[in-house]
Amino acid sequence: MNRPLSQLFNRLVIVVPYLWLLALFLIPFVIVFKISLSQPATAMPPYVPTFEPSEGLAGLWTSLKAFSFDNYIWLTEDALYFNAYVSSVFIAGVSTFLTLLVGFPLAYGMARAPTSLRPLLLMLVILPFWTSFLIRVYAWIGILKPEGLLNQLLMAIGVINEPLIILNTDTAVYIGIVYSYLPFMVLPIYSTLEKMDYSLIEAAQDLGCRPVTAFWKITFPLSVPGVVAGCMLVFIPAVGEFVIPDLLGGSRTLMIGKTLWVEFFSNRDWPVSSAVAVVLLLILVVPIVLFQQAQARAQEAGK
Repeated sequence: MNRPLSQLFNRLVIVVPYLWLLALFLIPFVIVFKISLSQPATAMPPYVPTFEPSEGLAGLWTSLKAFSFDNYIWLTEDALYFNAYVSSVFIAGVSTFLTLLVGFPLAYGMARAPTSLRPLLLMLVILPFWTSFLIRVYAWIGILKPEGLLNQLLMAIGVINEPLIILNTDTAVYIGIVYSYLPFMVLPIYSTLEKMDYSLIEAAQDLGCRPVTAFWKITFPLSVPGVVAGCMLVFIPAVGEFVIPDLLGGSRTLMIGKTLWVEFFSNRDWPVSSAVAVVLLLILVVPIVLFQQAQARAQEAGK
């Protein structure tokens, strides 16, 4: 392949992911942002103004003049949305921490397992994805309800005398999120630990370092990239989770995903729900961008 064709091929390879982001992220985001600047209406679609291509530039200019930030102002005036954001971030943060506590030992054990056994362990981690996500969450209802399998087991072995109330509480939401998103935590940590040079641990132990100290000074720092990736893969979707809090958390669990559902489908207030979605996206994207910039600066300083 000559040089011009090679350069053209390299540019096409770069263009493909940008086109993917343009079609599946930027364009939908612009549409949602446009709706968030509109006003609710009893019509289809349930907002005004709507732009008709047949009206040309005059219709576009009329639509732009009608846009306002009233929906964003409304979010600051109603405490429901602020509490939903705070509750969602808190629940997602606690769930991410619990998922890390469960997932790190699993990933570490998989990375230290014999090479011939690792594909089987990976398959067992991925196995839950072969079943519908909704079915798996429904299964936890049968496990956590007062007459469910968990309470029957605990009462049979004498741990408790009466059923525990777990379903329709935040505890059930934590359990559901940890179970559902555990593979997203295990896989990146396992990928990092598998590449680690374990001769460093042996060298540290030969120099008198205890196993626990060697873990915190060598193993964990080297696994930080996998830990960060796993935490992001769990935290980001958990903030906007709807199915788990709706089925396991009940009506008292306040999360922004449920608030969005109510605004879209019950209240049919698309402009306000679009504003909620835009703010949620900013809450998630801005810290990630700042973190990536800090990581880039740290890498440049380390060179």
